[in-house]
Amino acid sequence: MQKRKWKRIALSVLGIFVLGVIVLVIHIYVVTRPRVDASTRVMARIDIKQDIDQADADKITDWLYRQKGVDHVLVNPQSDIAIFSFAPVQNNADGIVAAFKREMPYTAQRNMPTAEEMKGGCPVAKTSVSYRVYAFIKSIF
Repeated sequence: MQKRKWKRIALSVLGIFVLGVIVLVIHIYVVTRPRVDASTRVMARIDIKQDIDQADADKITDWLYRQKGVDHVLVNPQSDIAIFSFAPVQNNADGIVAAFKREMPYTAQRNMPTAEEMKGGCPVAKTSVSYRVYAFIKSIF
């Protein structure tokens, strides 16, 4: 009778552990799925192929702020780079860059990171415990 009781306790604990792991896997899957909604913000970069000064940077900043969905702009006249964030449900970066090329008197192109640059984007994420759990689960499926 004593042996049977321990067996029942061990099976119950194992069952609860397995159920917890299943809930964890489902939670990680749901949380890490990409989703786009009204609160989502995306950053994009425009490389300007000519030298600009502060007056040009101010014009570019004003123009970018007038674009639909753009909520933050940084233009660096020393490096000739414009970075902006926007709501992807209202606009897209390719459209903004195309309008920039068409309406502004600057030679420019959108900077798109390579796959290798994307992999090295956030060094903190690769060392976190949650990323390791996510990578393990992703390798299983």
